[in-house]
Amino acid sequence: MDKTEKLRLIMKEKDIDLIVLSPGANLNWLLNFNPHADERPLLFFLTQSGSAFLMPELEAESARQHTDIKFYNWSDASGPLSSIDSLLNDLKGFSSRTIVIDDTMRADHAAIVQDKLLNSNRLFTASTIGALRMQKDATEQHILTLNAHQADTAMEMAWAKINVGMKEEEVASVIKKSFSDQGASPQFSIVAAGSNSAFPHHQTGSTELKEGDVIVIDLGGKFKGYASDITRMACVGSPPTDYSLVHQIVEDSVCAALAAAMPGQIAKNVDKAARDVIEKAGFGEYFIHRTGHGLGSEIHEPPFITSTSETILEPGMVFSIEPGIYIPNKFGVRLEEIVILEEHGPVVLSKLSRELKILN
Repeated sequence: MDKTEKLRLIMKEKDIDLIVLSPGANLNWLLNFNPHADERPLLFFLTQSGSAFLMPELEAESARQHTDIKFYNWSDASGPLSSIDSLLNDLKGFSSRTIVIDDTMRADHAAIVQDKLLNSNRLFTASTIGALRMQKDATEQHILTLNAHQADTAMEMAWAKINVGMKEEEVASVIKKSFSDQGASPQFSIVAAGSNSAFPHHQTGSTELKEGDVIVIDLGGKFKGYASDITRMACVGSPPTDYSLVHQIVEDSVCAALAAAMPGQIAKNVDKAARDVIEKAGFGEYFIHRTGHGLGSEIHEPPFITSTSETILEPGMVFSIEPGIYIPNKFGVRLEEIVILEEHGPVVLSKLSRELKILN
C-alpha cells in the first residue's frame, strides 16, 4: 500500500473529505515532489477518490516532469480563482464537510481555499499526514541510521580541527564541508563556545575559542530527503571546576528519558523523567526547553517530547532526547541522541560517547 492509499484510509476513518497541501515537507513526503514555492498559489487537492493540482502556468512544464496528476493551470493574467472553481467542481466524492489544510501553508493561500469552502470544518495535518509521518518504515529508518553516522563523522571532523584561537564559524565550516564530502546537504551547525554555550540556539559567530572553553556543538545534515541531528560537548583543555557535576546531571537526565521512552508511554512522561532529574539536582530553572522532537524529512516534526504532549509513543517513531542545563554567563550543557523506538524500547543511532571530549 503506497502513502496515498494509507492517507485515504485515514481520511475515510476520520470522515475527512479533502486535504489541501502546499509545497513543502508534507507534499514531498507524500508524492516525492517538491515544486517551487512562491507567492503564486500552487496547491495539491486530495479527496478520498480523486486528486488534482492547482498549478501556476509558470511552473507547469517543469512540474509535469515529476507527476502525471491532473493540473488546473492558471496564469498571472487570469489569477487562480476560476481554476480553483473548476478543480473543486471536477473532483469526485467531495462534499467539503471536513477539510484538512497544510499547517505550513501561506496564510493568503489558505484563505483562498477557505473562502471557496465557507461551510467546511477546517483541520490541520497533524492527525492525517502527521500521524503517518511519525511512523517511519524500514526504508526510512535505514536512511536515518545512515544519516546519523554522517553526523557522527561531521562531529569527529570538528573535534579533530578545533584549536585555541579558532572561531566558532570556522568550526562550522569544517562541519559543513564534512557533510558535503559525504554527499549530504549541510542543514545547521551550532557552535557555541564559553558563555555562548548558555544560549540553546546560539547564532554561530566570530567568537574565538580559548583555553578552558566548553563548547556545545549541535549539527545536522540532510541525505536522501531525511535529516540528522546530534549534540555533543567538547572543551579546549581543562573544563571549569564545576562543569563535571552539571554534565553528569544532564547525562543522568538523558538516561532517565531513554528508560521512560517505551511503546505505549505518553510523550509528556518522557519529558517529566528527564526534567525530574534536573529539578531534583537543583537546576530546574536552567532547563528551558522541551526534551525532544521528532526527526524525519524535517529536523523538527512530530512527535514532540514536551511537558504537555499527550502523544502515545509507538514503534517506528523517531525522535530526539536532548535535555540541557544553561547557566547564564557561565556555560551550558546539552547532550542529544536520536532514537528509533522499537518494541523493546529506544535504539540510539549515534555511535559517539556522550562524555566530554577534551581537545588539547
